[in-house]
Amino acid sequence: MDENRSAALLFKDGNPSVGNLIRRSIDLTLAGTALVIFIPLMILVAAAICCESGTPSIFSQPRLGLRGRVFCMYKFRKFRRDCGTNGSPLTMDNDERLTLIGKFLQKTKLDELPQLWNIIIGNMSIVGPRPETLHFKDCFNGDYEEVLDYKPGIFGPSQVLFRNESSLFPSHVDPTEFYRSTIFPAKAKIDLAYYPRRTIVSDLCWILRGIVAVFGYVPPLYLNAPTESEGATDRKIESCSATPP
Repeated sequence: MDENRSAALLFKDGNPSVGNLIRRSIDLTLAGTALVIFIPLMILVAAAICCESGTPSIFSQPRLGLRGRVFCMYKFRKFRRDCGTNGSPLTMDNDERLTLIGKFLQKTKLDELPQLWNIIIGNMSIVGPRPETLHFKDCFNGDYEEVLDYKPGIFGPSQVLFRNESSLFPSHVDPTEFYRSTIFPAKAKIDLAYYPRRTIVSDLCWILRGIVAVFGYVPPLYLNAPTESEGATDRKIESCSATPP
């Protein structure tokens, strides 16, 4: 094992390093505090969902976690109750499955508040790659498999840069195939450029950037939209940065 590989392993979650112990302490402190602060808001959101479309207000979905282990990620329900689990794994702009409250939750990202519990019980971290659905499990091949060496999180470089992901899909391509061929590889490259050399300070900076992104400011992300004849695989990222602040 070369020196660079050995150094990178120290930053991977699940290894008993001082940095990971500090990171876990920060996770528990921030998630516990946020849960207490946001409980009144979460009760209001749950009540609004129940009033509009009935129960349940919270649902769980299998996601890929650390080392590829499957865990149940919690979210506020954005879709109608009759949508089932056989639809698209992606939420698009003006998705017909969204309820009125669901559209608000999608825009504000308040549907992710229940994931504070995922952080407390150790499935997720405040900062980490976004956990993928099992539908995209096969995307973690080759070098991209290393993304699973890091505990998934709510905030992170790819979450901030792809804050408005649902607006990036061209109308003339299949969304799922476009995600596989273009968006997933872009996210994976961003994550693999950041997490092997992350620091506690840079993680805290991405938390702040994530909060700012929720309120509307997202760093520029330039994509070359393909023409209908080019296909989705020709869409490339021209510039985006995931270097530690």
